Amino acid sequence: MSKKCELTGKIPLKGHNVSHANNKTKRKFLPNLKKVYFKSEILKRNFRLTVSNAGVRSVDKKGSFDEFLKSTKTKYLSLRLKKMKKTILNKTA
Repeated sequence: MSKKCELTGKIPLKGHNVSHANNKTKRKFLPNLKKVYFKSEILKRNFRLTVSNAGVRSVDKKGSFDEFLKSTKTKYLSLRLKKMKKTILNKTA
């Protein structure tokens, strides 16, 4: 399973744990991913996505899953969501 947010494109970051003696050991900063169901009003379907907590909050801010997909740049979306965005834009136009 990929540790990448399907909505925002967040991926793990690399860094260091730094001790009090300033010793550095490598570590990963993982995004806070959850499996969430989103409902598309236009497509009349539910979708299960692996999304970061920030992605869920972004969808809530836009009002609906469809509005979020319309307003988001496609470079941040997963391949599956890029196809979904195309179909939503075709149905609304």
